[in-house]
Amino acid sequence: MIDPNSLVLVVVMKSPRDLEIARLLGWYRIPLRSAPKIIAVDYLAFYQTAAFQSEKWSIRYLASVRGYELTTRAELLREEMDHPHANQEYYKIQLGPLITLTKPIKATDWKRITFFYTTGECILGANTISDLILKEEDRLTLWRALRERSDKDYLSHNQLDLPEEIPPSILAMLLGLTTAPKQR
Repeated sequence: MIDPNSLVLVVVMKSPRDLEIARLLGWYRIPLRSAPKIIAVDYLAFYQTAAFQSEKWSIRYLASVRGYELTTRAELLREEMDHPHANQEYYKIQLGPLITLTKPIKATDWKRITFFYTTGECILGANTISDLILKEEDRLTLWRALRERSDKDYLSHNQLDLPEEIPPSILAMLLGLTTAPKQR
């Protein structure tokens, strides 16, 4: 099952079709324009909206995060090439198999949810969505973990393996020069 120290992002599952995509194809999408700042988490927990009828307003499934990439909606949903958001960027988050919680985590007071972070420990002990909100003393630990992941994520996506010295011919090509600068 889920490790109590895991970092979990609660996401909104808007339709049964999206749940089937997660179950069968192993991915979930988040529009870049509304995505949380950090998506490098261990698990996604899926909050099901009113579209799920008998399972509405609850979290019943989670999935481990195996990776992610940035793409367009048109690339993700090729049958919807003419969708108004077809050219917008989305995170495609690759998932492990769906895990069914032994007891659903139901919304009592909260029905409209966006993204929020919690821990594996909270998921394991929660009865309601309110139980997923971290206590004040646990928030500092969460923010440190998020910061650490943010830094690692930034470095892994932005490190370039450049040689100590770039050969003059390559430098000329990169700078758009017709002749290479003379070496000294």
